Amino acid sequence: MKPYSSALPFEQEEVALEEEVQSTDQFDLVVFNDDFNTFDHVINTLVNVCGHGLEQAEQCTLIIHYKGKCAVKKGTFDELRPMRQGICDRGISAEIM
Repeated sequence: MKPYSSALPFEQEEVALEEEVQSTDQFDLVVFNDDFNTFDHVINTLVNVCGHGLEQAEQCTLIIHYKGKCAVKKGTFDELRPMRQGICDRGISAEIM
């Protein structure tokens, strides 16, 4: 039997890992509840402005009603800016966060 040796039977090689870090600067387009707009108006706005399907728009509208707000879309600031403007032009409160 060989005596204990602290030397490893193979060479250890240091490998430098370069990770590509992508800054994706994602934002949320948040729509807020109010006492003026109807469910149908908000649903139609989300379909027409954000490209939601009917079911997705209905679910977001219910969340807006019961929770007070809902992040309806995620994207870059430049992608969300015209959507926010389109929502606000229809009298609905929205912010990019």
